This record gives sequence, C-alpha cells and structure tokens, in this order.
Amino acid sequence: MILVLGGTSDSLKICDRLYEIGISEFVLSVATEYGKELASSHAKKIINGKMDKDEMVKYISENGIRQVIDATHPYAIDVSRNAMDACEEADIKYIRFERKSLLEEIRYQGEFIVDSIEEACDMVMKNNSWENVFIATGSKNLGTYVKLLKSKRLVARVLPTSEVLRSCEAMGLNADNLLALKGPFSKEINVALLKHAKVDVVITKESGYAGGFLDKIDACDELGLPIIIIKRKTIDYQRMVHEISEIQESIIFG
Repeated sequence: MILVLGGTSDSLKICDRLYEIGISEFVLSVATEYGKELASSHAKKIINGKMDKDEMVKYISENGIRQVIDATHPYAIDVSRNAMDACEEADIKYIRFERKSLLEEIRYQGEFIVDSIEEACDMVMKNNSWENVFIATGSKNLGTYVKLLKSKRLVARVLPTSEVLRSCEAMGLNADNLLALKGPFSKEINVALLKHAKVDVVITKESGYAGGFLDKIDACDELGLPIIIIKRKTIDYQRMVHEISEIQESIIFG
C-alpha cells in the first residue's frame, strides 16, 4: 500500500498516474473537506485530516504502508518533516515530489524576492505608495498579514468555501477585502482582478506552473505592478523528484 500525501493538483495527477500503471493499492491523504471533494474522482480511498509524526507512524503500521509519496504544498514543510521522520521510524521509502522552481524563468524587473511573510510585510510598510495590497498566498497565513499590515488596505484572493470565509470574517476582513474565487487563472483574468481591486503591490508565493505563478507575474508585468515573491523554504529531503515519471520508475524498480 502506498500513502500519497496530497495538497496540490500534482498529487491528483500522481493518483491518476498510479491507476494508469496498474497500481490501485494506494490511499490519498488530504487536509480539508474541500480537498477531499476535489480528490474524489482521482482516488478510491481518501483520508481527511492532518497527522503529526506519531499519527503517521501509527497509520503506516496499521495499514501496511510500504512507501510514502509526499506531494504536499511546497510551503507545508512541517508536514514533509513529519513524513520523513515517520518513514525513517517505520523503515519505509519516502519520495518527495515537487515541481522545479520557476524563479530563474522570470524576466520582470518589478519583482522582489523575499524569504518570509514578515520580510514581505516589512517591505510593504516601508513603501508609503503601496496602500492597496493584494494577497495571493491563500488564506492560511492571512492573520499574519492582518497583524503586520494594519495601516494598509488588504485584498485577499481565497477559496470560496464557508470555512475559509468564516475564518476571514473572524480576522475582521469583509467583502471589500476578499475575492473568493478558485484559481489558477490566466494572465487576462489576473489582469482584470488586479484592476478591479485597484492594487498597488502584489504578494505571492512561488507556486509553480500548476498554481498559475507565471500568469501572475505576466499580469503584473502588463500593469506595471510590483510583485513580492516569497521563496519556498528548503529542507534536506531524503529524495526529491520533479517529474511524475520519476515516481513511476521508483515504484516499479526502486
């Protein structure tokens, strides 16, 4: 049995590929009900909920897991650390799947690369002309932006789920601060959204092709908007692959 740790569109593609090569003995782990809904047509067995290291070890032992494919979000490094530690303790294989960074492909002079949300917010606060800030990093860390950018007007693009919207309202955000839409979007749609929000600066993550990262860059380029990009945090993965075919080879021959 293979355990696929989801959280990205690539994790669904991995599930599809497993079926294509004749592997049906796998379970997909997702963190939210929304993730479970998206995964329902890609995996027969889905578990929903976050697991710490000990819970992963227990699940691996009780369900005969022989290999973990970690396809979680590039910024969910705590989950990856727990998965690696759990695999080491259970003495099973661990593979990290992550698309290659696209930072080297960017040719836009209006980009600013930072290492953290705090650094991004500090840059915004030091620029008096950046009043309307577009947050394109999801809802998970919105509370940090609300706290650190109190004097700025925030517009955040978030998933249109009741859970997310309730969370945003609890932070003091209202309809004027939210664009509840499911991406990724083309450059043209990004341009329209940024114009609609009357944005001065964009903060985003390095989400890759699947997350529409380059379309965000191109939209900012067309509008002449500065964009602050929060780099992926890097950890020492036991093994990383960048193509789904590499996972296939590891499962078959590894």
